[in-house]
Amino acid sequence: MPRSVNHVASRARRKKVLSLTRGYFGSRKNVWTVAKNTWEKGMQYAYRDRKAKKREFRALWIQRINAAARLEGMSYSRLMGALHKAGIEINRKVLADLAMNEPQAFKAIVNQAKNA
Repeated sequence: MPRSVNHVASRARRKKVLSLTRGYFGSRKNVWTVAKNTWEKGMQYAYRDRKAKKREFRALWIQRINAAARLEGMSYSRLMGALHKAGIEINRKVLADLAMNEPQAFKAIVNQAKNA
């Protein structure tokens, strides 16, 4: 009995990967083995960098809060401690946005934390 091969499915699988590598340079876009390896590595980078992105943004928010807090005469560490002690629950993303775009609101939060 002849071997049964589902050529339709394997061809579709290859076409899908080759369409995902459109725009890549040289043989990375049209040679199956090279395109598959490139696409798989790209998926690894995407997975890794979704995690790294969160770390990088948190670090950026902390730098912005620290810079704004120092203008008010406090360090980042002391500000976060004072906010916690005062029971002010505000996340770093919002706090950094206030520090950048609404300095008066940030100043009010800092004063509230200092006085509590």
